[in-house]
Parts: sequence; structure tokens; C-alpha cells
Amino acid sequence: MNKNQFAPTPPMGWNSYDYYDTAVTEEQVKANAGFMAAHLKEYGWEYIVVDIQWYARGAGSRRESWQYIPFGEVVTDEYSRLLPCPERFPSAEGGKGFGPLADYVHSLGLKFGIHIMRGIPRIAAHLHTPLLGTDKTADEIADPASTCFWNPDMYGVRPDAPGAQEYYDSLMALYAGWGVDFIKCDDICRQDAASARAETEMLHRAILKTGRPIVLSLSPGPARIDQAWMYEKTANMWRITDDFWDDWALLKDMFARCELWQNHVSEGCWPDCDMLPLGKIGGGFGAERTTRLTPDEQVTMMTLWCVFRSPLMLGAELTRLDADTLRLLRNRDVLRLVTHSAGARQIVRNDSLAAWISRDTENGAQYFALFNLSDEAGTVRVPAEDLADAGVLPEEWEGKTARELWTGEEIPAPSVLAGIEIPAHGAKLCRVC
Repeated sequence: MNKNQFAPTPPMGWNSYDYYDTAVTEEQVKANAGFMAAHLKEYGWEYIVVDIQWYARGAGSRRESWQYIPFGEVVTDEYSRLLPCPERFPSAEGGKGFGPLADYVHSLGLKFGIHIMRGIPRIAAHLHTPLLGTDKTADEIADPASTCFWNPDMYGVRPDAPGAQEYYDSLMALYAGWGVDFIKCDDICRQDAASARAETEMLHRAILKTGRPIVLSLSPGPARIDQAWMYEKTANMWRITDDFWDDWALLKDMFARCELWQNHVSEGCWPDCDMLPLGKIGGGFGAERTTRLTPDEQVTMMTLWCVFRSPLMLGAELTRLDADTLRLLRNRDVLRLVTHSAGARQIVRNDSLAAWISRDTENGAQYFALFNLSDEAGTVRVPAEDLADAGVLPEEWEGKTARELWTGEEIPAPSVLAGIEIPAHGAKLCRVC
């Protein structure tokens, strides 16, 4: 089974982190899954992902001092593998793991995912617990010098140690048995640890051995462009940024990141701009807020993510989405770029504007995205020499119509090239045919 078949188009879904941080519960996951099934599934949204520390007892209980409680208690099985905390995920009681919750998500016609950390639980190494499928114990494969600087739960795995691959094999077999469709592995993408690349390769091999098409997502970024070939070989998604939040400076910076990675977007291989901080976020961090991105900045974010073909993962509390945000997430014409476009590239970028082009893979239409990166509203026009370099010829647009996909407005295509009025930090996305 080829891993490129696991995510033929960029995954679209919901992740618990932006709202719930470390403390999401089974009831909350089910509520968000129910909302997605009822209101978003028909538009392509399908993944429900439980993010970090689902295995930790008391997660979030000392938030004023620690995001991740040092040496906190975690739940493991007899083979050194983390299990869901039954206080937050009661259906996991009795060794059932995430099986019952995955079954519930699947019953809604959705897919289920979990977050993991690179490595093996520290407590397993300290207690010398067994590894399934080998006579080795956790301490024999753990590297106590390989730790995550922001999360205290794990030791890295020594790739050359007997039993190391067997550990990852048993971990992926357990998740496949639960019905997991998506794994977000953290502390691995930007290769802070010397073993990160090898551990990525071990994860990849272990997933293939399960026979289940489990999408592999690597975090955090920024991913290393010199390792693009490795990401493409082993994973389906890899973060090209550190955590992305609702800040215009971070959004503006994403244009350079997407330009860097635009030639590495291909079927099953998706450079990842990170989650969409829309709606209500931050609740688990102790200060719920409505996204600080303005409505125009939200349009810019969605336009860039879709034309670039980044995975789309919502971070909001879905049950509290407002009507305007729902409209943003249910625009079929815009979301079509995620599933039916190719060849996206940035043709100009400076401090005041950016422009991207791509094409529809079924009907041959051209997509033309214009962004006003300045702090003032104004007319955005791509210089003629940049259009020529990109192969956009004004004479070929004569007689054609451009449809602006956010508003539905239809205008003569040549007038798009002549310049469009765009709000500060806003965008226009046109389909020309």
C-alpha cells in the first residue's frame, strides 16, 4: 500500500488544540463531531483529531504554572504504550482505548485522528516495562538525552537499538486496532532531535505494516526545505511554520513560507500552513476569545490556504461558530481549489501585494488570487512584466469572464488585470473561464 493514497487531497477537519489545549474530553469531542457531521461534512470537512495529552491525568489543572505538568501522571498499558485517560474519555475504560470513540466518529461518516509525541513514555523507561513483539524493555530503546524541550512526557527512541522498530510497530498496530485514520506526530518535523528523521522513517514503516491507510502529519515547523524529499517519502503532511495563531504578522509571513514550498505540493504530500484560528478559540488556555483576525484577514487566510492547497484544520469550538464563519467554511467554489486545482505558484510578492495563479484540473479554468498586504485599502494590480513572466497574457483574457468566488460578482476578465479595489489585508479570488 502506497502512503500517497492515504490523502489524495489535502485533509480537512477539526483539531481540539486551539480551543481546548491539553484538556479536551470525550463529550466535547463528540459534540464537535456531531456539529461537523450536521453542518460541514457535505463540504468536505471530515477529520476529528484529539490533540495533545489525551493520556495525561490532571491535564490543564495547573494551567497558571504549566501547560504540560512536569512528570505528571500518564496512563499506559503493559507494553509501554500510552492510553486515553479514563477520567476524560470514559469509553476507554477496560483497555478499550480510543476504539469506542473512533467507532462513534465513524458512525457519523467522519474520520478519527489523534496527536502523539515522538518517542516512548519516560515512565515506561523508568519502570523497564516490556515492548510487545520483543524481549526488550523500554529502557533499552529510550534515549534519555533526547527530550522535547517544551513537553516532558517522552524520551526519544534510539533508532539502532534492538526493539526500537518493534515498539513503533506495536504502537501503530494498537492505533490501527482502535480505528485511527490520522496521526499528528509532534516534536519531529523540524528535527530538533538528532533521531527525528530516523524516527519519522520508523513511524512510516510501522504505519505501512498495519495495512490501514493512516495519514501521517508531522509537527511542529518550520519544516526543513533541504529535507523535502524525506517528508514526501514518509509523511502526508508536514508543518511549514511553528504554531500559527490569529495574528496578521504571522499571516503575512505565510506568503514567503508558501512560496518556499510551492513546488513540493503533490498528491498525498501536503506542506501544512497549520490550523485555522477562526471563531471561538483559546478556551482551554484560560481566556476564550473570538479570533483576532479581521473578516478581511480571514478571507485572506482561507484564500491562501486553498490556492496553495494546504490541509485545512479548524481550531474553533465548532458548536459556537457564527453564521459569517460558517459561510467562510462552506464556500464550495473556494473549497474546490483544495480538491480540484494544481500548479499553484506565487507570481509576485512585495510588502504591499501578492498574487497567485493556479488552474482547475477538470474544466481548465484559471484561478487568479490577489492580496492586499498593505495597511490601507487600495487598487491591487500586478505589474505587466510579472504577468508576462507567469504566462498570463491579457490578450488571452479578452472576452472572458472572471467570477470573484467570495462574492459571486462577475466582471470582465481584463479588468481584473487592470486592477481591483481590495480592503486592507484583504483578498480577491477569481475564476477565469
